[in-house]
Amino acid sequence: MNNLNNIPKKTELAIIGSGPGGYAAAFRAAELGLSVTLIDPEAKPGGVCLHRGCIPSKALLHVAKLIAEAEESKEIGVSFGKPKIDLERVREWKNEVIEKLTGGLGMKVDKLKLNYVRGIARFKDRQTLLVETADGGQGELAFQQAIIASGSRPVLLPQVETSPRIIDSSGALELAEVPKSLLVVGGGYIGLELGSVYAALGSQVSVVEMTNGLLPGCDRDLVSQLKRRLDKKFADILLSTKVVALKEQKNGVAVTLEDKQGEQNSRRFEQVLIAIGRRPNTENLGLENTAIKVDQKGFIEVDGQLRTAEANIFAIGDIAGEPMLAHKAYGEAHVAAEVAAGRKAVFDPRGIPAVVFTDPEIAWCGLTETQAREQKIPIETAKLPWRGNGRTLSLGREDGMTKLIVDPENDRLLGIAVAGPGAGELIAEGVLALEMAAVSEDLRKTIHPHPTLSETLFDAAEMLFKG
Repeated sequence: MNNLNNIPKKTELAIIGSGPGGYAAAFRAAELGLSVTLIDPEAKPGGVCLHRGCIPSKALLHVAKLIAEAEESKEIGVSFGKPKIDLERVREWKNEVIEKLTGGLGMKVDKLKLNYVRGIARFKDRQTLLVETADGGQGELAFQQAIIASGSRPVLLPQVETSPRIIDSSGALELAEVPKSLLVVGGGYIGLELGSVYAALGSQVSVVEMTNGLLPGCDRDLVSQLKRRLDKKFADILLSTKVVALKEQKNGVAVTLEDKQGEQNSRRFEQVLIAIGRRPNTENLGLENTAIKVDQKGFIEVDGQLRTAEANIFAIGDIAGEPMLAHKAYGEAHVAAEVAAGRKAVFDPRGIPAVVFTDPEIAWCGLTETQAREQKIPIETAKLPWRGNGRTLSLGREDGMTKLIVDPENDRLLGIAVAGPGAGELIAEGVLALEMAAVSEDLRKTIHPHPTLSETLFDAAEMLFKG
């Protein structure tokens, strides 16, 4: 890559942050002919997703899946000895995956002749950035247009700081050790994914969630498919319970828990993982030196073209609002880059998919049944259990479900959800169906390969056939 500490005097497009939103916007803008300067504290592009998020977590979840399959294969007549886990090699392999991906992005930066500056940037005004490089150099960068893609960071409990005993998601992915006991604070997708990894590696994992169910916001019938397996993998799942105190001790952490009746009890864990959400990185950007507006949650306000209140400055990804997902940032990046290059574009997806990479996976897009009920939207649903699907049974599984949500007036698909092995791959068909404004008959008349899990979409559509 080019000189990482070289701050150019001016650029047509400055991009703050080189995560999925930042690098995708940079690549698209460069392909459209703009001169681009990409600024990020890391030596290579990738952001949290590649370095401390999506990619390392999925690498470790693959390890967990292998261990689980080895343990469960005895049910179909294949027995293995207890897996021997070389933690150092697992850690090295995870880092190799990260290095390959970030290295590939670095090569593309060079190929497109982008200016990549390793450092941090803040706005001096609506057309100037103050940039400080990793080696302490400082300079001003004049820009015609800018894209803010500074991402997000984990939220911690009030008055709690990370330590070797109390870790956030970034610390968990370092895989420094496998504690004998681990408390996961937060029953959302990050907590359940990382909890599944540590449980597979040998930790006794307990989860505490302050609401009355895991994965708040996800339909309960989908969550039930997952919870049945997690009840067997985890030592404890404590719902409607909150953490009121954490106290580090010599060999662990004393945790005071309070249930919905207000009764408190204390437990001790070797390690505590706090996974209660993420917050946007909108501080320390010098936004006060511009007209850019930030809402009460810390998100930058944008319009359909991802423009902020400053017409020449865009915001994308986690700092532009929920859902805080890498693939949402990709979509926003392309729109912002095209608008910056003078093209007509708007960010208006019909369905942004959400995927929980646990075992089983859960994925959905469009309207959920819960949302329809809350918003009093009339719907018709088709819910197909997978226990009658040939491919499911041939995988040695009986769990899983596909759900279609349609408008009863015209049969148009409003939402699709899948729970089961490979749900994250299957949901793409659902997203395409929503974007194409498909009706359930379109799924029913599409020939799906047999025997596959994708047939469950066809079979669910058959349930809605009234001919």
